[in-house]
Amino acid sequence: MENQGASVVITHHILEGKKLDYERWLDEILPVSKHAQGFIDLQIVKPIPNLTFVYTVIMRFDTIDNLKEWMESPERKRFIEKAQPFFRKSDRYQIKSGLDFLFNSESVTGKVPVRWKQALATWSAIYPVSLLVPVIIFPFLRLIGLPKNHFFDSLISTGCVVFLMVYLVMPNYTKLIRKWLFK
Repeated sequence: MENQGASVVITHHILEGKKLDYERWLDEILPVSKHAQGFIDLQIVKPIPNLTFVYTVIMRFDTIDNLKEWMESPERKRFIEKAQPFFRKSDRYQIKSGLDFLFNSESVTGKVPVRWKQALATWSAIYPVSLLVPVIIFPFLRLIGLPKNHFFDSLISTGCVVFLMVYLVMPNYTKLIRKWLFK
């Protein structure tokens, strides 16, 4: 499990009127976190304007130990204390190894499905999404005047597939097949 990499999904519920303060705080903490040992990459999902106040930060590290070291570091704790006045709820996060974060279960705390079930569930979800996305995306790209380019088209298509899988498909699909997954 050590060499599979690890991800953390951090959610921050921001108080109304504190969005700019929080984003300035992000500008301070992100460069520091990028220098943490084992850091690979991160992604920030911002709230929908005038609708939600939740920021989601997804960070990947090379090992779960390096990820835990950063998340529990005194430096990160100081940053969190500084941002506390912006939070509606406290700093919340979940650490998962490999692709386990795709198979999060609220009802089965800490339990992760066996790898062959994860692989089969992921494959059965990716297949239809990867067929559907190009049918929708490529005509749109041509409509806005972008010329056909295999590499660019693949970049956009796979980016859409990954985004849909992580944020829409897998959270709902795993709820649908939860009994089988965790059996």
